[in-house]
Amino acid sequence: QVQLVESGGGLVQAGGSLRLSCAASGRTLSSYPMGWFRQAPGKEREFVAAISSSGSSTYYLDSVKGRFTISRDNAKNTMYLHIDSLKPEDTAVYYCAAQRVRGSGWHVHAINEYDYWGQGTQVTVSS
Repeated sequence: QVQLVESGGGLVQAGGSLRLSCAASGRTLSSYPMGWFRQAPGKEREFVAAISSSGSSTYYLDSVKGRFTISRDNAKNTMYLHIDSLKPEDTAVYYCAAQRVRGSGWHVHAINEYDYWGQGTQVTVSS
């Protein structure tokens, strides 16, 4: 089992920056590709970014490319999401997740394929 805990959310003004962290316990993260997802009020949870187990490959939602940067430090068992140029539409609860890769490979964008989830951290961007 993997336990994930997000931190770093908060209230920021538009144009500001945040760094979200996702700390893991229970097992080493280096075996799992991971992702960040978000859910805004009244909307479905959506994919934001993902990173391979080694950190060599990253993927992003088109609307966050150039502003969001996903990274990981396997030695610290932690994943990060650095967010620049925050916009009000980035307001959401942000969740980190880890996926156990099976025979069919890593399903990067598929929310239902991620096995372990954190409790979420709120990001609120004021205009």
